[in-house]
Amino acid sequence: MSIRKHIPNTITCLSLLSGCVASVMALHGNLLSALIWIIIAAVFDFCDGFAARLLKAYSPMGKELDSLSDMVSFGFAPGMVVYWLLGEASTALPFGSLNTYIPYLAFVIPTFSGLRLAKFNIDERQTTSFIGLPVPAHALFWASVGYSVLPVIHANEGLFVLVTVILAFITSLLLVSEIPMFSLKVKSLAWKGNELRYILIACAIIFVALWGFLGISGTILLYIVLSIFNKKG
Repeated sequence: MSIRKHIPNTITCLSLLSGCVASVMALHGNLLSALIWIIIAAVFDFCDGFAARLLKAYSPMGKELDSLSDMVSFGFAPGMVVYWLLGEASTALPFGSLNTYIPYLAFVIPTFSGLRLAKFNIDERQTTSFIGLPVPAHALFWASVGYSVLPVIHANEGLFVLVTVILAFITSLLLVSEIPMFSLKVKSLAWKGNELRYILIACAIIFVALWGFLGISGTILLYIVLSIFNKKG
């Protein structure tokens, strides 16, 4: 029993470690590796909760550790992806020394991720579903977008920076929005009650097959749309 209770926290630490590696990869401009390590972190993040439920090994420490891990893996790491992208594109802009500060706009991502995680910890409405975009989904969106747009960074640096900054602010606001979003956790494999989850999984497979890693971003956008549709229904 003493060993079993540490298994979920160990998995959470592996997620945290993956997020640290992803951050380093992003700062070195290796966005493919950053994406892969964020995906690995997301897998560990899913497994730690599953392990806690399976082993009945819940603990206050585990809850706090999970949030701290998420802040690094799904807040700081995607922020560093966008930081590198803006730094790469802003060097060609005609703003002189101001170009140096443009990449700092990427810090809106870890800032709002922290707000989202703090809100989640005290919001009793989010026990079975989410209010606002979950940070793992947000991180996967930016990691996959970051890697996929590498070939077009220098096609039009000004437009690239503008679109990236605006999109970063919009998606960051989604983190703390009041939009209900369904959880991917399932209690049974039955179709009834899991319709949106199965639709999302099927579309994710199709998107990735068609568009590669960019399909991950498409899946996250579909997740947002389905959640809004579910709210209306």
